[in-house]
Amino acid sequence: MHFQLAHPAVKFRAPGVCADLTFRRMRGNFARRQATNHLMRLLSFSLFGLVCLAAFARAADPVTTATPAAPKGAAPIEPVWESRLAGFDEATYERQVEKMIATFEQAAGRKLVPGAKNKVGLKIYADSGPGLSTPVPLVKGVIAALKRRGFEHSNIFLVGLNALRLRMTGYLPSLVSGQTPFFGNPVYVLESGRYYDPVWFYDSPLPQRFDPVFAEQRTPAQGGVKGVPNSSTKDEDRKSFLATPLFLDADFWINLPVYSDHPTLGINGALVNATLWNASNTARFFRSPANAPAAVAEMSAIPELRQTWMFTLASLQHYQFIGGPFFNSLYTVSEPLLWLSNDPVMMDSLARDRINGRRKREGFEPVDEEIRTLEFAETLGVGSTKTKLAKIIPVD
Repeated sequence: MHFQLAHPAVKFRAPGVCADLTFRRMRGNFARRQATNHLMRLLSFSLFGLVCLAAFARAADPVTTATPAAPKGAAPIEPVWESRLAGFDEATYERQVEKMIATFEQAAGRKLVPGAKNKVGLKIYADSGPGLSTPVPLVKGVIAALKRRGFEHSNIFLVGLNALRLRMTGYLPSLVSGQTPFFGNPVYVLESGRYYDPVWFYDSPLPQRFDPVFAEQRTPAQGGVKGVPNSSTKDEDRKSFLATPLFLDADFWINLPVYSDHPTLGINGALVNATLWNASNTARFFRSPANAPAAVAEMSAIPELRQTWMFTLASLQHYQFIGGPFFNSLYTVSEPLLWLSNDPVMMDSLARDRINGRRKREGFEPVDEEIRTLEFAETLGVGSTKTKLAKIIPVD
């Protein structure tokens, strides 16, 4: 696999690899590209090794219930700010979002004001369709808070994956009325193909794409989306291009996911919304359950993506504890809570605890423990899975 990064070289250590891995901008040099691909594949093999070691450890060691202690030298646990909502209307969201952002600014020691690029991105989720998408009042509340800090409407852009689902959930204008709550805010539809840079891609030899939500067939013989010709090359099938507006065009961006379970990834939330739902040709990973969790973890650790990722803000107005990512109203839960943190792994882990609690109450098995998406991301330093050590700070 290959990540195209800006110079100077960015280094981080892969689990199980003694040498630092270095990623540099590619300018067509075949030898350098091959060497980089080789080193990046070591990271994939290391994560695969973690799967085997984790499975062996679970088989060999008894399960303990002791509260874990923070490891010596570990990075501090980032706080999760929590706010209760009196309702799910636009005025309530706007009021509480403003309080939470102001609290974050005070803790972080920086203001969310326009910088050199004078733009900010909002990564929304609409790919489960109506009923399980980022609440429109939440997005409008975030936009109002950013406008108060000096951003113009036209410089606050929304990023989503699929035009049909964005239209169904109210983010693109209705084909009947032409109305939308977001006049003045650009909406970038990633599946249009206009927002990918050919030098930024994740490379791995996995099967070609198919739709992860509706799982439609391309043709009976080929597999894929019905009616779409299978004209991609093997080289194209290997690559997932990362959408660049969030980390190249904006001063910073905010992640606005919705939570559900997922049969391949375990939890569909902050990490997945920032990675697989922010790139091209990633549906191919869902044919390879052993690779999808590693892909999410590795993509979430890209330095440029992390540097401009300000925080994740999630509403628990609706989340789904089984059957996801297909929306099913019988298995959705609503809690009047907002979470904000710059640790997406902790937020996803807290959501997993809630989903498992609801599953147990309803007589279902917990999320498959063999799915190690969050643990892989923790290994790469993206965040912490240790929910017993979570710092949940109420914001009144």
